Amino acid sequence: MRDKNVYNKIRALPRMSWSPHNLYNLWQRTFGRLVEDANFTKTNDGLFKQRWKAKRLIRGYHGDFVGETKFKRWYLPASLPDVRARRKHATPSASKQALIANSVQRTRDIEKEQAERAKEEEEAGNTPVGSLFLSELERRLDVVIFRSCLAHSVYQARHMIIRGGVKLNGREHINPNTRMNPGDMVTVDPSRIIFLQTSALLNNRTYGSVMTRPKDEANAAGQGRDDHDAGFSDRGQKQSDFQQKSRSRGRKARLTTPCSIEAHNGSVFHLPPYASPFLFIPAYLEVNFPTCSAVYIRHPTARSGYSEVPTPYDADGELIRLAWEWYSRIRPRMRRKRDLWMSPNQTYGQWPML
Repeated sequence: MRDKNVYNKIRALPRMSWSPHNLYNLWQRTFGRLVEDANFTKTNDGLFKQRWKAKRLIRGYHGDFVGETKFKRWYLPASLPDVRARRKHATPSASKQALIANSVQRTRDIEKEQAERAKEEEEAGNTPVGSLFLSELERRLDVVIFRSCLAHSVYQARHMIIRGGVKLNGREHINPNTRMNPGDMVTVDPSRIIFLQTSALLNNRTYGSVMTRPKDEANAAGQGRDDHDAGFSDRGQKQSDFQQKSRSRGRKARLTTPCSIEAHNGSVFHLPPYASPFLFIPAYLEVNFPTCSAVYIRHPTARSGYSEVPTPYDADGELIRLAWEWYSRIRPRMRRKRDLWMSPNQTYGQWPML
């Protein structure tokens, strides 16, 4: 079961969230005091402990709400795709005379083929296929909603799904464990999205303690102005006139903050503080924000120097490799009783990845 204190600053495990506390933990892992915790080039830890640390960090971000047993049974692929270049076998020649006649041309062709093969092998070696063992988690409905920037955390996305605020292909869906297929469309009720609600800025618990209530800020500013203008009666009269004009503006004046926008039709958008590092859309999703919907185009893939699986760690780094080594060792022990276990889609047997 997921720990309640997911943003613990001592453990500092990055999560799928826009929270400022999560951004601070990510900074600790990148530039702060824990930057050497995952650096295994200079460590006295054994290989087992290195793999366990890598697994802990990777699973802390990718599917911390998914149980370890369920992950190993239903989300772990049997193998990684092979991207190595295939050698093209030369066809035997008809006779020795033909070989002698075409020796110069064949030599050029062989050199060209070897150069192309070396280039393909170099590109294949730079393809971060290790991150693809997490691609099944990216197919989950709650993760797709979070990646579409329709929820500020994957936990909020799960809450919206369970509460009936999400439609899958036009029908209400309440199972966050569902894995999407290419062409599926998910639609979120705009009234369930927190940063589209009018009362988002009026509640400190919405985005954390980094934001203060506009009413409190207005009272503090008014008190400061009263103290500053105590000895000036004329300016005090102007201040009272200005306050009356501000009250006449009503709701729009109360909600005006640097991170809020109010449209002509009365809809409100409040960007959570410190959310800009997390605002991106993966290439396998097509999002339409006016309708609060997203289409799952295809499964995540990888190419030379690029992986479509979003992760705060290096897609071809040592953490991903050690985590895969950890699971590749224990996977055979966890797949013997597969017919007795129900999948997250509430079906039995038959794994889609085998």
